[in-house]
Amino acid sequence: MVYSQTMEDWESAFHQWIEGEEMEASAIENAYNVLSEIADNPINLNQTTKEELEQLPFLTSQQIEEILAYVNRYGVMRSTGELQMLTTFDTEQRHLLQHFVYIGQPKIKKDKFRLDSVFHHSKHQLMMTGKIPLYERKGDKNGYLGPKYQHSLRYQMKYHEKWKLGFTAAQDAGEPFFKNKNSWGYDHYSYYLQIKNLGLIDNLCLGMYRVQLGMGLIMNGGFYLGKLATLQSMGRSAATLRPHSSRSSQGFLQGAAATVHLTKNWTMTSFASYRSLDATLNDDGTARTLLTSSYHRTPSEMNKKNNTHETDLGGSIGFRKGTLFVNANFLYTRFSRSLSPLKTNTPYRRYAAEGNNFFNTSIDYGYNNARLSFSGEIALNKAGAFAVINKLSYRMNACLDIMALHRLYDKKYTAHHARSFSENAAIQNEHGIYVGVNWQPSQKLAIKWYADYAHFPYLRYQVSMPSDAFDTMILLRTLLNKTWSIEGRYRLHIRQKDNENKTFLLNQTEHRARLRLTGNWPIGLTSQTQAEAISVNYKEKSKGWILSQLFSYNWRMLKFAGCFSYYHTDNYASRLYLYEQPMLYEYTSLMLYGHGIRYSFKAHANIGNHLILSAKIGVTNYFDRSSISSSLQEVFASSMTDLFIQLQYKF
Repeated sequence: MVYSQTMEDWESAFHQWIEGEEMEASAIENAYNVLSEIADNPINLNQTTKEELEQLPFLTSQQIEEILAYVNRYGVMRSTGELQMLTTFDTEQRHLLQHFVYIGQPKIKKDKFRLDSVFHHSKHQLMMTGKIPLYERKGDKNGYLGPKYQHSLRYQMKYHEKWKLGFTAAQDAGEPFFKNKNSWGYDHYSYYLQIKNLGLIDNLCLGMYRVQLGMGLIMNGGFYLGKLATLQSMGRSAATLRPHSSRSSQGFLQGAAATVHLTKNWTMTSFASYRSLDATLNDDGTARTLLTSSYHRTPSEMNKKNNTHETDLGGSIGFRKGTLFVNANFLYTRFSRSLSPLKTNTPYRRYAAEGNNFFNTSIDYGYNNARLSFSGEIALNKAGAFAVINKLSYRMNACLDIMALHRLYDKKYTAHHARSFSENAAIQNEHGIYVGVNWQPSQKLAIKWYADYAHFPYLRYQVSMPSDAFDTMILLRTLLNKTWSIEGRYRLHIRQKDNENKTFLLNQTEHRARLRLTGNWPIGLTSQTQAEAISVNYKEKSKGWILSQLFSYNWRMLKFAGCFSYYHTDNYASRLYLYEQPMLYEYTSLMLYGHGIRYSFKAHANIGNHLILSAKIGVTNYFDRSSISSSLQEVFASSMTDLFIQLQYKF
């Protein structure tokens, strides 16, 4: 078999998908929280649906169809060993799938929806998480409105797959608690109610929720995890409607949404939302920039809190017959303040979204069978500018999958909630093609490769003329024996940027290489040794490297994990990323640059049948500086130590 993550550590695979991708932090956090919730409440493969399986971003369209067809044809699975019978899965994907599913007996009769059953037979989860910095920032002494502690509270009540009710309260370090504009306590609250299979209503969400339509050209509050994740799933995307349960205050809608089953082949989704936003204002009261940081630590940041409001009305009507589908989508967005981005000395923002009212429509379509999968979306804004994306994947044989993805985004196209495949982050001013290959020539060797070329017809940030970008990566993973596996990875990323005088373009060339050795022992011990290097050349050359040793050990009701890393980079341009086991629902990616060490230790204990206690301590020690960061975030020391504590109660 070819597998480099333990059964206790799917987060490592998630980190590999998103590392180095230029994605919004809220998108990463959202995706991680969804997977954490599924891992905590796994899917019963003997009684699942296409919509449930589509929540797993690493599954291809063919794999989802094969799971459903297998259960329909052969009846219930008896054990996870039957996953070996699924021919579209490689060994890595089978093991990864087992983090999120289980084999259970299907229920013969559907549960009737009764409130007394909901409240007496539901599963409840209450979780409290805190981060305690054992140091002081400059703003903690003078500048921040609140204490230096980050903490959150999460509650969820779940009744089978029919009913889900919950809320999340979150507070970032430096934000006031029960003070200032946070008179209700926490800085951010998320609350939701989801009901499924209620008569003609397939899915109803009240409160805060997320919507994805088509491939994300007009609305995507779901997954968009970058190029390696695209290769992992062969470019699959799916319309989704689900609650927003994370601590992130970005990417969600607030109000009501429902998917209704009209006939056997027709469904309709509609939603209405009204929510508050933060914005930087111009002197005339218009909004210069919509803010996404969600920090409210200083008087300036607090004054921007909820100073703008957004209304969204949208929906979709779709037809599906077998594996052929087509949907018509629309979205209307209105802001309480007119968007008016500054254009002085910023010609690249000439086609940025302006005004109060925005309207987008699209048609998405697709078809797949055992070998072929095709999908796409065509979108327009109210000015007639367009965006188009199409994806084709083909399974050559049991060992080889190939895919190609083409996108063309007009420089005048704007859609406030659009998130889809791109090199440039924004769904605008881009024409590109992506090709990828998944190849497993033997049971002991797996190879993944992609290449992506993009052309930008108009100006961009730090690019004052039309430009290009090229990105390619190859990953090889092999099993040495029953205990040891080794993985090698190389990525080349070339982006064009202005020279100092903005008279011509220079290539920013980035090389990243990694070698990782993993050992898994039956006694519950896992070891991972990793070496990574980077070289960046733009105006000047910079380089960096990092050596890391990770381990995890399971003993009865206890789990331990640790990490030690030594790194040395020339500057921020040659920064490197490090994976450590996170706290549940609290994913963070460590970015390291300069010269120093990083070490951490995590302990996880099941206390009885209902209580789980987790604690983690992490230390970053710099050898090349006497203070860390700048402005109000400055720490007048060469090291930082953070303590994390999490208490989870299930009943």
